[in-house]
Amino acid sequence: MKFDWGFKTYVMGIVNATPDSFSGDGIMSVKEAVERGQRMAAEGADILDIGGESTRPGSEPISLEEELDRVIPVIQGLSQSVDIPLSIDTYKAEVARQAVVAGATIINDVWAGRREPEILKVVGETGAHIVLMHNRSNESEESQNEKLGGRYVHVEYAELLTDIKKELQDAVDAGLAAGIKKENIILDPGIGFGKTVEQNLEIVRRLAELKELGLPILVGPSRKSFVGYTLDLPPEDRLEGTLAAVTLCIERGADIVRVHEVSQVSRAVRFTDAVVRKK
Repeated sequence: MKFDWGFKTYVMGIVNATPDSFSGDGIMSVKEAVERGQRMAAEGADILDIGGESTRPGSEPISLEEELDRVIPVIQGLSQSVDIPLSIDTYKAEVARQAVVAGATIINDVWAGRREPEILKVVGETGAHIVLMHNRSNESEESQNEKLGGRYVHVEYAELLTDIKKELQDAVDAGLAAGIKKENIILDPGIGFGKTVEQNLEIVRRLAELKELGLPILVGPSRKSFVGYTLDLPPEDRLEGTLAAVTLCIERGADIVRVHEVSQVSRAVRFTDAVVRKK
C-alpha cells in the first residue's frame, strides 16, 4: 500500500491476540481475533495491528513459539478476509519474517530494532514498512495501581523531546544501514513506554517537534495510563480521554493513530481531518 501522508490520518485498529493486555481486551481464540479485526475493518480501520505479547508494565515475556502460534493464524485469517494493510506488533525477527509471509506488510517494533537488530534486516529484505518506536522502559521505574494499572515514575531525560528525537534518529540510521528504504519508515514517540504521566502529556503537547525528522508519525495514546491517571479512570473508561489525545495529536502532526475503539475514533478522526488537513 502507498500511504498518502499529510492528506488524511490513518486509523490503526489494535487486535490483541494475548490474554493479558493492559486494556482488558485480550483474547485467546484465533476465531475471535479474526472476527475482531474484520469488525474493525468494517468500522473504518485503515490498518490492523496484530500483537501476541503484552508490552504493559510488569508483563511476562513469552517464547518465540508461543508468539508465532498466537499471531500467524490471525494474520493468515485476516489477510484472506479484509482488504487493508496488516501490521505485526513484535520485536522478534523471526516473528516478523513469518508474519510478512503470512500477509503482514508493516512491522511495528516497540524496541526499534534494539532488542533484535536482525529485525531491521528482515524489513530491508522484504520491503515491508517499519514503525520505529522510542522506548526507555525499565522495570525499576514501574509502579502498579490496582485500579489504574501500571505506569512509569522517576524517568529522567536531559530534555525530553531532544532526547526522543536523537534516539529515534539513531534508530532510523540503523534501519537505513540495514537496507530499509527511508520511505518505508514510520516513527512513534512511544507514549507510555518509559515516560511518566507528565512526560506523556508533554509529548502530546510538543508532538509537532517530531516533524523535524521528516518522517510520518504514529501515536498510540489509546487507553494508556497517562489518560487514566490524569482522569482517575480505569482502562475501560478512557474513551473520552483517548479521543481528546487523538484529536490533539492529529492537530500537531500525527499521521497514524493506534486505537482500540475504531468506530468512535474514526468519526473523531474524520472530523478533525476536515478541520486541519488541506484538501
